[in-house]
Amino acid sequence: MEIDCSTPDAAAAETAAPAPLPVGTRLLHIGPHKTGTTSIQGALFAAKDAMAEHGVVFPAPSRHPMEAALGVCARPGMMGETKPTEGHWQRLVDLVHATGKRTSVVSSEFFADAPDDETIARIVDDLGRDRVHVLITLRPLAKIMPSQWQQYVQNGLRMGYEDWLTHMLRKAPYEKPNPSFWRRHRHDRLVERWARVVGAENITVVVVDDSDRGGLMRTFESLLGLPDGLLEEVPDTANRSLTLAETEMLRKLNMEFRGNGLPDELYSKLVRGGAVMHMKNTCRPAPGDARISTPVWALEAAAGIGAEMAGRIGAMGVRVLGDPALLSVVPAVVPAPEGAAPAGARIAPEVAAQALYGALAVAAAAPARRAAPVRTVHQTSSRELVRVLGHRVLKRLKRT
Repeated sequence: MEIDCSTPDAAAAETAAPAPLPVGTRLLHIGPHKTGTTSIQGALFAAKDAMAEHGVVFPAPSRHPMEAALGVCARPGMMGETKPTEGHWQRLVDLVHATGKRTSVVSSEFFADAPDDETIARIVDDLGRDRVHVLITLRPLAKIMPSQWQQYVQNGLRMGYEDWLTHMLRKAPYEKPNPSFWRRHRHDRLVERWARVVGAENITVVVVDDSDRGGLMRTFESLLGLPDGLLEEVPDTANRSLTLAETEMLRKLNMEFRGNGLPDELYSKLVRGGAVMHMKNTCRPAPGDARISTPVWALEAAAGIGAEMAGRIGAMGVRVLGDPALLSVVPAVVPAPEGAAPAGARIAPEVAAQALYGALAVAAAAPARRAAPVRTVHQTSSRELVRVLGHRVLKRLKRT
């Protein structure tokens, strides 16, 4: 992957609060992932009644219309979940059109997964091309990589972090094991794809400054013409990042899960929806818990790519809010010695217990049903027992 360490001209970015978009604009926030999307979606949904009093509508029926975005982009859902359909997208389109001449806002990071220009054109045309303004939020790759890796692990990934970084940054064509990563996070190409369809004048790029916690909220308020302070962050424990120990526990579980041939639907219900969700909701990471640490070589590579992306975006003619130089900053970290086990990387017993309880609670919620065994347990291999039990639990869960 080519790395250009040129520095973008930060003076080209707007630093003052942006002027509101024209009344009747349909603001389409496409992420991408790990750029503050969950925070802003939670704030918009929580304030939808208050926004309506100021002429701004949040038409989606939930915080995140993920199924609609996945449906129009012809993308599968999370591992083991039902594939979204065209109907999900059409329902959202109908709700947007029902807003009439009022300003509206739709946000989903999965719009960034649009596979081609035709899909982007279809999204914009369905929402109303002459009224759509696209908003893209960006963060430095150094902040995105550990968060995105642990999210992939939550969807079944079995590869360790450093090995994953090597594939993403050093092994051409940089698409294995997650081809979606650079589709989302080669941000210059993301902006270029959407600008090619909607025009540079209809795109605003926001560089998120993590040191300014309320900055993204204020930017949305300004663009939508809302009063200061109307959008507030909503605590969401279910969206917190996993610690290193939690992620490694889940990654090892993924290896066992795949090795025993269990169905993906079981993973969705028991692991992601049971164990992981309960663990996130009940366990708050301690100050001493090891976080996912990115090696220096990867931080430097990410900063070089960030500088190249910022330079290209600055030359596209789109409006840029925030400081593009943030995309190429190398974080100051003290790396652990090569090959050393991270301190505090072992998972606490209470955390493991909560994860196990979450899976058991989901399984226990399924009604029991007796079935005559074809053969006795001691006549069956342990691997086959695990597989059979998995399928039986899944059937019970489906009946609920």
